[in-house]
Amino acid sequence: MTTTAPTQRRTALDRVVIRFAGDSGDGMQLAGDRFTSASALFGNDLATMPDFPAEIRAPAGTIAGVSAFQIHLADFDILTPGDEPNVLVAMNPAALRGHLGDVARGGLLIVNTDAFDERSLDKVGYASNPLEDGSLDGYQVVGVPMTTLTLEAVKETGIGRKDAERSKNMFALGLLSWMYGRPVEPSLRWIERKFATRPAIMQANLLAFKAGHAFGETAELAAFEVPPATLAPGRYRRITGNQALAYGLIAASTQAKLPLFLGSYPITPASDILHELSRHKNFGVRTVQAEDEIAAVGMALGAAFAGHIGVTTTSGPGLDLKSETIGLAGTLELPLVVIDIQRAGPSTGMPTKTEQADLLHAMFGRHGELPVPIVAPYSPSSCFWAALEAVRIAVRFMTPVILLSDAYLANSAEPWRIPSLDKLPDIGVRFASRPNAGDAFLPYLRDEITLARPWAVPGTPGLEHRIGGLEKADGTGNISYDPDNHQHMTLMRHARVRAIAEDIEPLEWRGDDDADVLVLGWGSSYGPIGAAMRRLRQRGYRIAHAHLKHLNPFPRNTGEVLRRFPRVVVPEMNMGQLARLVRAEFLIDTVSITKVAGRPFRASELEERIVEVMDGR
Repeated sequence: MTTTAPTQRRTALDRVVIRFAGDSGDGMQLAGDRFTSASALFGNDLATMPDFPAEIRAPAGTIAGVSAFQIHLADFDILTPGDEPNVLVAMNPAALRGHLGDVARGGLLIVNTDAFDERSLDKVGYASNPLEDGSLDGYQVVGVPMTTLTLEAVKETGIGRKDAERSKNMFALGLLSWMYGRPVEPSLRWIERKFATRPAIMQANLLAFKAGHAFGETAELAAFEVPPATLAPGRYRRITGNQALAYGLIAASTQAKLPLFLGSYPITPASDILHELSRHKNFGVRTVQAEDEIAAVGMALGAAFAGHIGVTTTSGPGLDLKSETIGLAGTLELPLVVIDIQRAGPSTGMPTKTEQADLLHAMFGRHGELPVPIVAPYSPSSCFWAALEAVRIAVRFMTPVILLSDAYLANSAEPWRIPSLDKLPDIGVRFASRPNAGDAFLPYLRDEITLARPWAVPGTPGLEHRIGGLEKADGTGNISYDPDNHQHMTLMRHARVRAIAEDIEPLEWRGDDDADVLVLGWGSSYGPIGAAMRRLRQRGYRIAHAHLKHLNPFPRNTGEVLRRFPRVVVPEMNMGQLARLVRAEFLIDTVSITKVAGRPFRASELEERIVEVMDGR
């Protein structure tokens, strides 16, 4: 077994990718999340990628039960959590076997040697101990008896062995904090706050963290320094996609001067939005955990009918169940925001893995002819703006709106520059207050520009009107089975959504004017595409990139942008759904690059697959 050369001098790095991996009960998400916060405070640019089993307590010691957290930190602007870890912290043989294949050759392996007993090795198929048989000679290996050192460090607290062993994630955090020069005091204060109601556990975690930090220094392990990044001036905080969506909804509520109501049923990976919004009642937010998905969307639609911002959150299986009520919202022409955090696979699928496979469902997944606007964020921090935009479109055009995020964006984190209030969009809402046709009120009398009907709050004197799921007569809203009226109302619902194209920003592209290929993306493919673009341009390829934030309707200049380039390549984490829409809408051929592995694209794989297209292979 090799080890890093003993030294106290810190080696300067411009970037590093670190992955924590261990049993789902080893606290790897907690350690990785804390390391991320410390790096954000230090000033690094960063991107993270949590990866955990779907089971609440997955089988201990098995590869299927490994939970991992990857962080990419740098002194420059980065776009992805990194292709290959430079450092793997492996808390047991399963973590090593399951993740070694991802580690860059020559990378650093920090291994909890106490876990490499015969039973644990046999459980994951190791015939011999990889720490002793030479199979890791291509890596730098640091063997640390983390369990033993943790138990010794916390012995004075008198806590049981089980609780003592659970502190070893803080030992690993302390060790990595020393090796990469992370600030210590914020982590110590965080431990004190988190375990404030359990003094013995708090003391154990503090002692374990300090022991790990001291071990790194006294063992004279290699030490590194990743300087702070040069970021645009402003106040920053670390934010995940789901947090950003929650804050964006609160900001939209404030801008619209309307109460925010969330009706939600817990579902991975959307539940964190409910958890976050439930903490902010001081902003007039009301949250209800409904008994099922159908009840949740029904409550949100009822809130919209009552003049609130009605929101429901879900993932793919829940979107299936909400489809009928989304159709009702479209017929009623009420502003309902449906947030779908996409996950992998049909049915229950892989709940904790990511995919972009709900696009066609969002576009067409309703009976009858009912188009619905679709908005998609492209990074964790952009989820804030996507939430604002979804609410703005919903209330301006009186329509349900679907926001498509995904599990990768939801759980990943990056620095977010907190915007000034004067940068937030105006979301003006004017409720109907008096009759609009002489002494009568016509609930479907439309605005000439937006084609939206008036929003009349129930109980407003003189604005009594009929509402329900049956087809409406134009203007009056009375029930109508007239075929010509149904044709007219169907066309009107389509026209109202098409009118949104004139109200959204045009599609922008960046890159070479004479590019051979335009890479067209949407959603979370933004980071990997951007990183691949950098590499390709360094290799001399002429290439351009455009990224769609609005998927229905497309920005009004989309066809013009696509036609200026000889070839269009569309990477997406599905079997080519956006590519199909582009072909159908613009009669432009595309080359699909697809991936449905439950993991986001790597920049390196996109780079090579785009090269194959450009070189005609």
